Amino acid sequence: MNDWLHLWLGLTSGVVVFIVSITGCIYVFQQDIKDALEPWRFVEAQNKPFVPPSQLLDTAQAYMPGKKPTGLTYSNKEGAAAVGYMGTGNGEADFTAIFLNPYTGEFLKKQTDGAEHFDFFHFIIDGHRALWLPYEIGRPIVGIATLIFLVLLVTGLVMWWPKKWNKSSLDKSFKIKWNGSFKRVNYDLHNVVGFYSLVLAFVLAVTGLVWSFEWFGNGLYYITSGGESKPGHHHPHSDVSKAGILASDTVSMLDKAWYKTIAVEPDAQGWYMTPILEDEEDAIELTAYQNFGSWYNRNEYYYDQHTLELYRVQGDRFSEASFADQLTMLNYDIHVGIILGMPGKILAFFISLICASLPVTGFLVWWNKKKKQKKQTGTLKVNRNKVKATKA
Repeated sequence: MNDWLHLWLGLTSGVVVFIVSITGCIYVFQQDIKDALEPWRFVEAQNKPFVPPSQLLDTAQAYMPGKKPTGLTYSNKEGAAAVGYMGTGNGEADFTAIFLNPYTGEFLKKQTDGAEHFDFFHFIIDGHRALWLPYEIGRPIVGIATLIFLVLLVTGLVMWWPKKWNKSSLDKSFKIKWNGSFKRVNYDLHNVVGFYSLVLAFVLAVTGLVWSFEWFGNGLYYITSGGESKPGHHHPHSDVSKAGILASDTVSMLDKAWYKTIAVEPDAQGWYMTPILEDEEDAIELTAYQNFGSWYNRNEYYYDQHTLELYRVQGDRFSEASFADQLTMLNYDIHVGIILGMPGKILAFFISLICASLPVTGFLVWWNKKKKQKKQTGTLKVNRNKVKATKA
């Protein structure tokens, strides 16, 4: 039963698992490749403070007249700042970034990605998340195939488990016979390499499922928190009754919130903020990333847009968060390997590559067995005919 389940689940989900894995493999180094090919992402480090958000927004607005900015980022001392605009073209998914010198506010580059502007890594991530289908269709398919992949890892482990723990059986389970036939090498690449990658492949699948299904993320939080429900992403509300006490526009309040936050976060390695608030109840939100190149270790600050009163919410400081909340923050960094820096990315690359190879090698194992069975059936029929001819 286990072998049958492994076979047919593998044949059913193989194409999807291959696409998701190979695109994930390619996407691992997307930031490194972009940094190498796009020099405007960097500036010369200077021994002076960054200009305030309002100055960056004013410069960016000159290149995006009439458009509302949806995000503003500062990087480390050598990284460019950027103001982002979502849905800027005929395609709803278009995203435009205006890169700026954070020390002077000087314009560096305007870059647009989306439906009308082909971006290779945008294409890759669309395949990874939804197989290049509409997200409402593709994401559930990817999620179901990933769930099946988890079952395949378990059934594969059962099939791999040596029936006898002697030297011969252990060699077949732990070693690839490189000097064997193509069929033997292919079998070992599926069986042995699949075993060695099992734990990390399981981790990649689980962290991916957190985005595919809300119930999966909630269930994982429930288990890791010891039975607590996952809280929704709650943004505090500003006190509308105190509007106009300090200032009349949110941009100047954003500057004040920025200066207030960097006073307690002088060593932050990156910043993100929403520059324009939708209504009077919204709070100003600033996120300070503690490590360059990763996202999990972050501190979130919420300020009343009218009084600059600081609000605290559950999980707004990684160092103070519960284990379950920390695991939620870590999910993306674990999934793409950046939790371990470059060694982690390299490891994620190879594990994803192995995951992409498993449907291929598994299919070849099945195909070779099928051909062998046909050949044996054909030989048996020939022998029977010879026997009948002899008797006649």
